[in-house]
Amino acid sequence: MGKSLLDVQRELRIKASYIAAIENSDPSAFDTPGFIAGYVRSYARYLGMDPDESFTTFCRESGFAVAHGMSAEASVVKNPLRSGPSRHPMPARDIFAAPNTPFAPVGESLLSRIEPRALGSTMVLLALIGGIGFGGWTLLKEVQQVKFAPVDQAPVVLSELDPLATARNARPENARMVAPSVEAFDRLYRPQALDVPVLVARDAPISTLDPRNVGTFRAPGLPEVQDSDGSLIASAATTATATGPTETVPQVVETPGPALQVVAVRTSWVQIKDASGTVIYEATMQPGDSWEAPLTEEPPRLRTGESGAIYFAMSNKFYGPVGKSGQITSNLPLSVASLKEAYLPVEIGTDAGLVRYAEARGISAPAAD
Repeated sequence: MGKSLLDVQRELRIKASYIAAIENSDPSAFDTPGFIAGYVRSYARYLGMDPDESFTTFCRESGFAVAHGMSAEASVVKNPLRSGPSRHPMPARDIFAAPNTPFAPVGESLLSRIEPRALGSTMVLLALIGGIGFGGWTLLKEVQQVKFAPVDQAPVVLSELDPLATARNARPENARMVAPSVEAFDRLYRPQALDVPVLVARDAPISTLDPRNVGTFRAPGLPEVQDSDGSLIASAATTATATGPTETVPQVVETPGPALQVVAVRTSWVQIKDASGTVIYEATMQPGDSWEAPLTEEPPRLRTGESGAIYFAMSNKFYGPVGKSGQITSNLPLSVASLKEAYLPVEIGTDAGLVRYAEARGISAPAAD
């Protein structure tokens, strides 16, 4: 059945020594012969055999005979050599710890638990770790170590000195050797430029430069003209230089556009932003206040809370109003061309606030086309 004596002992609650005695047909191993029949039949049922037939076979092979329950053969087997109790009783012997027990497993030794292949792998791993550590330590020492190598080439300053210059002059008898100073050694390896910086002068100071003679605003030079006999005629540039420099000032030939003013005839909140969204003007304009729009590439944009109180003054004419009274106007471009297309000129007398603004500014003529 593939089981050991210890497995049978654990399952049948019968000592392994009794199971071995049953298999060896040895009735002398039992302490009580009256229990032999029960042990044999229980072990036979455990093995799937006929209990009676197995016990009969055991008795025939071992010579064991069943005794009466009251007879001496059925009682506990005693040692005839021991007539009385011993003064020093011997301890009970453990059959599993005894080395002469055939069915008890033998304990494993320490060396039997060591796998040779695992031992070899461990040695290889330790050798690898040691090699890597030694290599890293060697590399660290090489990195931190500074080595000086002799150079055959002498320094530049020493190569320019004549070593026999002092030998040519005879030294007086009373002359004394003087050790060179620290400054002298420092002078050998320090360049001259560190003592006195080398300065290169410019053509002239910046304050003396004349933009009329140098740069973009300089007058263009005229070509030299020769006479028919080969003589050189002074050019216009030479003549101008002789008589004195002529001023060349840039001139703006285009007239500025008409000014655009935002006029408030009643109280109104006004906010004006440039093309980038930055607020350039924000205030609550009172009656008579005005604001002149700057001339930029992208026109600014107007936002007001009282559209009926805002007019535009362009070329001594009034345009507007921006919207109806009480209406909010947002994102209105302040461009002269766009405002002239969106609004028509308005007469001064149509709005009392516009009349007061015109009288304060001295505008009496009606501004109507």
